[in-house]
Parts: sequence; structure tokens; C-alpha cells
Amino acid sequence: MKKIDKKVADAYFRTRTTLIMIYLAIGFIASFGMVMFAESLSSIKFNGFPVHYYMGAQGAVLIFIILLFVNAFVSDRVDKKYGIDDARNESIGSGKTVDH
Repeated sequence: MKKIDKKVADAYFRTRTTLIMIYLAIGFIASFGMVMFAESLSSIKFNGFPVHYYMGAQGAVLIFIILLFVNAFVSDRVDKKYGIDDARNESIGSGKTVDH
């Protein structure tokens, strides 16, 4: 298995952890934030419904789906930046033997 320098591994871990925290914050705001501020947001309309109602009914789910795709795209770029090899990961994940 390819050895990774500790500094590179630490930077990769920090980047991934930061991104996950950002995604979780966006998810929290989309779901619980709308509920916490529902009364003050009731005057804002989206598709004919108050924005807090729309976010509770459909918007939060759409945001979570969008975050999944954004995470996949950004993760690929982060992996390439830090030299994570997709072909090698796929061969390990499929049960094929790995030459050292």
C-alpha cells in the first residue's frame, strides 16, 4: 500500500472534516433553522407558500440531495489534490489483490 506523508494526511483530514462540518451546518440551517425562525419567515413567499412551510415540505429534502452531489464532486477534487488514487481504491474495494 502506498505510504502517505503525515503532513499530507493531516491536511487531507482537516480539509475533509471542514467540508463535512460545512455540509452539516447547511443541513441544520435548512431543516431546523427554518423551524426556529418560522414566525419571522412567514411573510416571505416561495411558490405561493410561506418559505418555512415550503422548506419543511420539500426544500430541505432538495437541499440534502443537492448536498450529496456537491459532496461527491468536491470530494473527487480534494482526493485528486492530495493524490488519492481512485483506480487503486476501486481495485481494493472490489476484492482484487494488490501488488505491493
